[in-house]
Amino acid sequence: MEHVTFKNFETVMSGNLFLPDDFDASKKYKALTVVHPGGGVKEQVSGLYAEEMSKQGYIALAFDASHQGESGGEPRYLENPYERVNDVRASVDYLASLPYVDENRIGCIGICAGGGYSVNAACSEHRIRAIATVSAMDVGDSYRQSYPYDAVDKALLEAGKQRSELYAGKDARYIHYIPDTLEEAEATHSAMILGAYDYYKTPRAQHPNSKNILLEISLDYLLSFNAFEPVPYLLTQPLLMIAGTEAETRHYSENAVGLAKGKKELFLLEGADHMDLYDNRKYIPLAVAKLVSFFRENL
Repeated sequence: MEHVTFKNFETVMSGNLFLPDDFDASKKYKALTVVHPGGGVKEQVSGLYAEEMSKQGYIALAFDASHQGESGGEPRYLENPYERVNDVRASVDYLASLPYVDENRIGCIGICAGGGYSVNAACSEHRIRAIATVSAMDVGDSYRQSYPYDAVDKALLEAGKQRSELYAGKDARYIHYIPDTLEEAEATHSAMILGAYDYYKTPRAQHPNSKNILLEISLDYLLSFNAFEPVPYLLTQPLLMIAGTEAETRHYSENAVGLAKGKKELFLLEGADHMDLYDNRKYIPLAVAKLVSFFRENL
């Protein structure tokens, strides 16, 4: 693995580039960009999948989103779906520039919110020749579902007020991706939220760059984003969506596959929930094997 940087216009992006064990710089390789979940960083699940795919002969890039992790971008901890989509495009720019990457054989893997961002990017970024997701979700829809109609106006007014305060030089305000304490997570009665707490907030996958915070002004962007809206019009590449049968987010993969008009597949892992596909030793080999089969056929 090599630590690399690349440009997203004026923002310097940080990534980990995983190379096959028998890497030969004189050869041309298939390549994958791997997109992390909201609140995640490259050292967590995206890095795991990138490393596993490199063992199968792929060049694989896991990178931090702009404004997050080790990547540049101000203000910090902004979760802007439109910029996250452009991050995917920038990662393709980088991979296509490498002399040992076949620029006509670049694919993408997106996890959780990164799955929604990846599919959205692939709709207009056709240098991505095949797209796969793991536990995908539409982060915009998820946030809209969490705000009742009569609460949306207040939330967006508060986000707008925060923009005014930042413009005036006042301190930023933050909200959490997931509940910040175990008690708060348990109170949601959501298996996915409990699983996310266990993944991000305990030694299971805790990382100092994954701080479980986002700028409150992120709501401006999150509430208006629709990851899969352009799928029936623009997505022509092969699509694979992997989800657990017990995942609360399974319907996102089902809906997106239903919208796609080209070559597509929904691959369900029996008994798995959303977070199982992040690091569960029972399911990761099954997911990786399916990804290898898919990209072998479609890249």
